[in-house]
Amino acid sequence: MAIPIRQIRAVYNDKTIRVYQAYNDAIADSALTHGTFVSPPFKIERMTWIKPSFLWMMYRSGWGLKDERQSRILAIDITWEGFEWALAHSCPSHRDSVISNEAWDVVKDNSPVRIQWDPERNLLLQPLKHRTIQIGLSKEAIKLYVNEWIIRINDITTVANDIHCLVQQNKLQCAEKLLPVELPVKLLAIYDHRP
Repeated sequence: MAIPIRQIRAVYNDKTIRVYQAYNDAIADSALTHGTFVSPPFKIERMTWIKPSFLWMMYRSGWGLKDERQSRILAIDITWEGFEWALAHSCPSHRDSVISNEAWDVVKDNSPVRIQWDPERNLLLQPLKHRTIQIGLSKEAIKLYVNEWIIRINDITTVANDIHCLVQQNKLQCAEKLLPVELPVKLLAIYDHRP
């Protein structure tokens, strides 16, 4: 069965859904110590992007090797209530051509969450035809994220490094066995942005 062009896929259970972020050592160590992101070193006034796709996170961070600001890969399990709240209070990250600039400014000002759909990636980090969701949190959304939604944070940098090493050795089947199992997410009709 073909994968829909836009589909949220993630690691989840009945209580939580997993998202990924990549940070420097200071932010990662602080988050692991406190069980959430603490400011400082985390900058709560800046938009932060969460990604349910492990391979898109690997693409974005270059397997944690792109630069020291993204050297630590964190798996963050958040509540379903938080995830669904974020989607329900979101707008697309880019203006739709049918909306005026003025109307778009109003939409953006009233939406603490941005949604962006980018090509999903394979093990070689090449783009696929279907897309994966990125969720940008700001304003009250980021405060809810750090204060209420986060259930646990795990450092999965070593796993990412292991998978990357296997990919470099062209042991793709072995690498694939280490990937997190991301299943399609079924949501209520709270979110249906179109381009």
